[in-house]
Amino acid sequence: MEATLNVKLMARRLASRRVFVFYVLGALTLALLAINLGVGSLSYSLNEIIHVLTHPNEKSQLATIIFKVRLPRTLAAAMGGAYLAASGLLLQVYFRNPIVGPYILGVSSGATLMVSLVMLTPLGFRLTHATPFLTTIAGCLGAYGVTILVVALAAKVRSGATLLIVGLMMGYLCGSATSILTALAEKEKIKGFVLWGMGSFSGFKQVEILILAVFGGSLVLAIYLLSKPLNAFLLGEDYAASMGVNIRRFRLFILAAASSLAGLVTAMAGPVAFIGLAVPHMARLSFGTADNRILVPGACLMGALVVSLCDLIARMWLNPVELPISAITAFFGAPIVIGLLLKKGARFG
Repeated sequence: MEATLNVKLMARRLASRRVFVFYVLGALTLALLAINLGVGSLSYSLNEIIHVLTHPNEKSQLATIIFKVRLPRTLAAAMGGAYLAASGLLLQVYFRNPIVGPYILGVSSGATLMVSLVMLTPLGFRLTHATPFLTTIAGCLGAYGVTILVVALAAKVRSGATLLIVGLMMGYLCGSATSILTALAEKEKIKGFVLWGMGSFSGFKQVEILILAVFGGSLVLAIYLLSKPLNAFLLGEDYAASMGVNIRRFRLFILAAASSLAGLVTAMAGPVAFIGLAVPHMARLSFGTADNRILVPGACLMGALVVSLCDLIARMWLNPVELPISAITAFFGAPIVIGLLLKKGARFG
């Protein structure tokens, strides 16, 4: 009887802790969003920002800056961080390995390679008029291609270290091909591609924000609705099958969703390193669970927080010079990856 009461008390404490962590993350994220809207070459008070947001038809310099520049960038950074975190979480569930992510496994490199084909070769010039979203489509296709190759090779090896090496090699191969295309491209095209490759959430248009919100948001919602099958899959394919999960379709969904989210963000903002790898692990530590019903929204919220903070640092640290976003995210992600590699006997969950 006493043991049962202790278990219930511990469960309540864990639940209260998780609710508290959600509140803290939510409050910090909202605060950072407000700071990103108010801080820049020109700074504005919170009251001024609220006034502009509640009067969208007002014509003023502040309204132009907020709605044309800062609000799209702020929303893009938050959604980009959330989607990369969700992508990394899915890949870690699929491989049952906490040291995988879209950047480490070469998924982002594949997206970069396909985007380079569009931006650096005559192919992109010929197809530019066919669709305004060509780089987004190319980025997703590149992410799909690398994911399929890595999964095919992973089926033949069981070692987590071998899988990491395979992912790194895929990244190097895609990087080599991208370098060759860059060397052969015209100077005008190289400048645009190099700026894109540095990674930045600046310059987002309203239509791009809409694509991120609708397409990416739909995928994240679908992932959350499938949290229970994700938990079953985490315990093994045989167990998931016994719970009624169609393993073949579910594996395809995981890979397609993870690749789509990573490809979408990479195509629009450029390569953003370590977020998909580090943030899911940070969420597990913060919430103290491997339950995807909690981790999916928790990782997305934490990803939005971390990338919003990194984007603020990238803008303001050496203002007016803007730093590449990946240079800042690496400071957050690299120590966590090193810690995971050094931790002996580290296990998923």
